[in-house]
Amino acid sequence: MGMNVVCLDLEGVLVPEIWIAFAEASGIPELKRTTRDEPDYDKLMKWRIGILKEHGLGLKEIQDTIAKIDPIPGAKEFLDELRSITQVIIISDTFTQFAAPLMKKLGWPTIFCNTLEVADNGEITGFKMRCPQSKLTTVKALQSCGFDTIASGDSHNDLAMIKASKAGFLFKSTDAIKAANPELKAFEEYSDLLAAIKEAL
Repeated sequence: MGMNVVCLDLEGVLVPEIWIAFAEASGIPELKRTTRDEPDYDKLMKWRIGILKEHGLGLKEIQDTIAKIDPIPGAKEFLDELRSITQVIIISDTFTQFAAPLMKKLGWPTIFCNTLEVADNGEITGFKMRCPQSKLTTVKALQSCGFDTIASGDSHNDLAMIKASKAGFLFKSTDAIKAANPELKAFEEYSDLLAAIKEAL
């Protein structure tokens, strides 16, 4: 049995999409756009920060919404079981300041994500990405240290890490992404994803 690390996406896989929840809470429908709509994350984030500024919304307002978000039903149990049998890292394009309350609800799993730049008054002024193509770069780095990776995610920005891994699965993805990647097994239920990961270990 090799040394395996399971790499999971966060939003859409373990927790609801944070920006969609915030768009609903704040009544700003434009903020519903995600990487499914705008694959260029840099462009998407700059656009989001512009909208927040326009509406005078800062980190506190987003964190207030995040405090009310619960993980997808079954996510914590799935993670707990998975972490009892192998190493798991959540690799996400979200930000430390958003993820912390959700990590608490998930039992503090390990997460690699990015950081927001926030002014003293709470205004979000920018963001710092950990590294380019963070998911693929991280998976390749883990592989260079002697780990085999097994990856799962739901969106465009997960495909590279899924395809670069020893085994990779789509989870709660869109019909379009599933149709474009027919070679990838796609699951909707945690029990099915868990079984597929166990088989790949």
